[in-house]
Amino acid sequence: MNLSPNEAEQALETIQKVSEKTRHSIASGGTYISLIVTGIIWLSGFSCAQFLSGAIVAYVWIGMSVVGSIVATALNIRQSRHVHSPTAGATAKRIGLTWLLLAVYCAAAIAVASPMDGKKLTVFIVLFVLIGYLVTGLLLSFSSIWPGLAIIALMLTGYFLLPGYFYLWMAILGGGGMIFLGLFIHYRW
Repeated sequence: MNLSPNEAEQALETIQKVSEKTRHSIASGGTYISLIVTGIIWLSGFSCAQFLSGAIVAYVWIGMSVVGSIVATALNIRQSRHVHSPTAGATAKRIGLTWLLLAVYCAAAIAVASPMDGKKLTVFIVLFVLIGYLVTGLLLSFSSIWPGLAIIALMLTGYFLLPGYFYLWMAILGGGGMIFLGLFIHYRW
C-alpha cells in the first residue's frame, strides 16, 4: 500500500486528534481523582510506616484506605455525571470487576506466600495495585501505563537500594508522584 505525502499527513493528523480526544476523555473522566486520593493515602500511610511502629501503622493504613475509597468513589460518581459516553457504564463495570478479581487474587497470593515481613508484604500489595492501574490504563490509553511502570521501577529501586528509607521513598516518590500525575492530567491534558 503506497501513501502519498498528503495522505500520510492526513493519517498522522487523524491519529493526533484521536490521541488528544483520548487524553481529554481521561482528564475529564475522573482518573485524576483516583490518582490524587491514592497519592494522598500513600504519602500519609508510607510516612506513618517510616516514622511509627507497631499496630498503629496497620490501623492508619486501614482507616485511610477505607476513607480514601469512599471519597474517591463519591467524587468519581459525581464526576461521571458530567461525562456522557454510551460505553462508560460497561467500561466502569469491567474495570470494577477487574479490581475485584485482582483483590481476590492478591489475597490468595499473599496467603500462599506468607509469612512475609512488613516491607515484602507492602511491595507485594503495591505491585498488585500497580498492575491494576496498568490494566486499567491499557483499557483507556496505552500511553497511561508509563507512570505505573515508572512507579514500579522506583519502588523496586527503593526496596533493594534504600531499605532503611523504603517507606519514606514510597511516600515521596509513590504518593507524591501520584498526586503530581493526577494534577498534571487534570490541568494539562
